[in-house]
Amino acid sequence: MADITLQVAGRSYTVSARDEDMPHLRALEARIGRHAEAAMRAGGTQGGERTLLYLALILADALDEAERKPAPAAVVPDGLLDRIADRLEAVAEALEERDATS
Repeated sequence: MADITLQVAGRSYTVSARDEDMPHLRALEARIGRHAEAAMRAGGTQGGERTLLYLALILADALDEAERKPAPAAVVPDGLLDRIADRLEAVAEALEERDATS
């Protein structure tokens, strides 16, 4: 484990993390940073704790919105369903033939 210092809404926070998690934490820090200015404006002069509350609300709202969106439909390559159907029919025929000879 190593320590990493993250900048959140103008404050520094040091946390422990595995080396392989460092790039992900930096990406999260950047994502938080994109919303920090709005949170600091909303928090006004009431201090860092209030800013962090607004930042948490902004991020929770974004997460809620993302979770409400339906998952994109899977793209099935042309002809794939036909090939699967053909194979299933072949398997069914083979089973029927086996049952008939048993």
